[in-house]
Amino acid sequence: MVFIEKIKELEKIANEIRIDIVEMIGGCSSGHPGGSLSIADILTVLYFNTMKYKVDEPAWEDRDRLVLSKGHGAPALYSILSKAGFFPKKFLKTLRQIGSSLQGHPDRNSLPGIDMSTGSLGQGLSIANGMAIAARMDKKRTQNILYNRRRRISGRANLGSGDECRTPQAK
Repeated sequence: MVFIEKIKELEKIANEIRIDIVEMIGGCSSGHPGGSLSIADILTVLYFNTMKYKVDEPAWEDRDRLVLSKGHGAPALYSILSKAGFFPKKFLKTLRQIGSSLQGHPDRNSLPGIDMSTGSLGQGLSIANGMAIAARMDKKRTQNILYNRRRRISGRANLGSGDECRTPQAK
């Protein structure tokens, strides 16, 4: 029963995230609703069931990190971070406004909880791998997959922009 209750709780959160996404993108009349809506479930599971983080200490060394390779999915990430408590929900209404920290792609220097500024398609895998290698080299997490997991989410456009290995086309 506990498992079913947890799933229902996560479904409720994911639906709230979807509502936020539609309201944010509709409110500013700009954005990529499909890219954000398509990751609402996975971000919900990661942030509310899987990842380790501390809202009051966003730079905590032992936190799990997420590289949102498809940066145009930022509204979903913003809603998740707000729901997790990184910043007040009222900020969501400022998406893509001049002077807002919530722009079209995530900027790690403007909001707590963002581990990597993204948006240039094709760079997420390289960035996430670099972060994992750096953790291993620092010997802070010798089993980086178990203790300091790196999560990566790509969109279809990433797959044609260098994010994945491609085989040469036959002529």
